Amino acid sequence: MNWDFLPVFLPACFALNMVFGPNNLLATTNAAQVGPLKAVIASLGRIAAFIPMIAIAGIGLGTLLTTSMWFFVVVKWVGAAYLAWLGLKLMLGKPRAVAFEDAAPRSIWHLVRQEFLVAAGNPKAILIFTAFLPQFVTPAHYALSFTVVGALFLAMEVLAIAIYAVLGSRIGKYLRSGTAMQWFNRASGSLMLVFSLGLLAMKRPGV
Repeated sequence: MNWDFLPVFLPACFALNMVFGPNNLLATTNAAQVGPLKAVIASLGRIAAFIPMIAIAGIGLGTLLTTSMWFFVVVKWVGAAYLAWLGLKLMLGKPRAVAFEDAAPRSIWHLVRQEFLVAAGNPKAILIFTAFLPQFVTPAHYALSFTVVGALFLAMEVLAIAIYAVLGSRIGKYLRSGTAMQWFNRASGSLMLVFSLGLLAMKRPGV
């Protein structure tokens, strides 16, 4: 297998991973509330959602999302509805002071599930896997090379998550009061609502 693609693939991949979207916003918010370690652990839910998406893209089923209008619309609306629900929950929640040393009121499983659902409800992710990853696949070793580029994408995703988690934890240090945390949650919730509207505005490729 030819590794000459790495100097181009890794920077391009990392740029995609660092795009500030719903999942990275969620990781930042979680880190501000419960600390960076728990935020990174919670992001395993995102990785769990991305793995089957990469597999789907690898076997060619990603074209279903680009060719089937109803499938695209269903995924888009479900994802937008969940983001809107998260946003409203953040905006309307009661203020709570941040204390990383205390046990988080939400379980890790709850945070993992949130990351999974946000990732799974975003059709943009599988479109990226379908359009981006195949460009770096070696046709003669298709299965192996797609697995390798998929694994590298996930590794870079974890690195991006860690960066956002550290950023979120730094922000969290200034949110020791319940009022400050409330304003941060309102800002995060507002961005979630913006992202939900962005999903609704997405058009199926080729339309």
